[in-house]
Amino acid sequence: MSTLERWTRWPAGGVPIREHHSRARLVLGFVGRFGLLSTVVFGTFAEQHYAGWRLLPPILWILTATGLFTGWFFFCRAQRLWQALGCAAGLLVVAGLADDGGAKTLASMIWYGLAVLAVIRLPLAAGLLTAAAALAGYGLSSGESLLVMLVVAGGLGLLGYLLRLDTQARSAQRALLAQERAAQAAKAESAALAERARIAREIHDVLAHSLSAQLVHLEAARLMLDAGAERAEVRERVVAARRMAQDGLAETRQALSALRGEFAPVAEFVAELAAQSGAELTVDGVPRPVSAEAGLAVRRTAQEALTNARKHAPGGRVDVRLGYLDGSVELTVRNSGAPRGADPMLGDSGSGYGLLGMRERAELLGGELLAGPEDGGWRVLLRVPA
Repeated sequence: MSTLERWTRWPAGGVPIREHHSRARLVLGFVGRFGLLSTVVFGTFAEQHYAGWRLLPPILWILTATGLFTGWFFFCRAQRLWQALGCAAGLLVVAGLADDGGAKTLASMIWYGLAVLAVIRLPLAAGLLTAAAALAGYGLSSGESLLVMLVVAGGLGLLGYLLRLDTQARSAQRALLAQERAAQAAKAESAALAERARIAREIHDVLAHSLSAQLVHLEAARLMLDAGAERAEVRERVVAARRMAQDGLAETRQALSALRGEFAPVAEFVAELAAQSGAELTVDGVPRPVSAEAGLAVRRTAQEALTNARKHAPGGRVDVRLGYLDGSVELTVRNSGAPRGADPMLGDSGSGYGLLGMRERAELLGGELLAGPEDGGWRVLLRVPA
């Protein structure tokens, strides 16, 4: 901040939230203001004997000073400098009239209050000039010595500056609190959006796997009907498709539970899946609990890779390896080419987006997925932090 900005900048400006005061603080503030007003009124009317029409001027001075101080606070809060200075000039005039009329207490309270509040509320340059004007008015009316005036001016100036620093500190604290609240709100919104995307991705993967597997069996049933296969063989394919639909429905219902990590351990799930698919399973390392996100990535990748193996290379050999490495878990699914005589048309079923979905899921977790031909077959390798 430059020197010019330091002297012309409003103190504690642009605070995004207001401070919420406790009930006790509000009560104390009200009592303090009431006590101050009572002191001013009592002192004003006790100094002089006002009677008849002479009561009107001090009453007008007190009401005018109250209105000008109210306007002062309003314009300072709105950071309207010239209007605030206008209120300050009006207060100086009222203080001079009150002093000439014998209301010394009222005049002194206006001068003291304006001197302190000017340093607290106004930009430093304007505040010091206003405080100097108020103290000059007090000095000219009081007739005190120069030393006494310097002490009074120094004390009031120091008090105003300390209160100014306190106000700025509280304003900065409230600003930081507002920023923290905004950051927390943004974080919560981001987490909610991420959770929605997670749920959508999970349900999509469940349905994509289930429907793709059903499509494989139904396509096989159609080809068998076209080839004049036996009714029992066709029925077996339809029953398999029905079972896939039931499994998909059950997994969809469990999608939210999966997000909370309530599925069986990954090793057990992959072992059961490999057994159902007739694949050979190898587990390297000691099985351990993994995060829900990493576990879901392994589950869905294993399901998609085994479904693709049945789809594109029916009857071929499939090997599954699950490795628990240091800081990560690794899944490898290898399949050989389709044996001679297998129907190649099954490879045309499905949407073709399974591999892309697996790769996106892995990258979101900071892992990687590699897929490509290997030794006449196909290999899918997933590695995610866990």
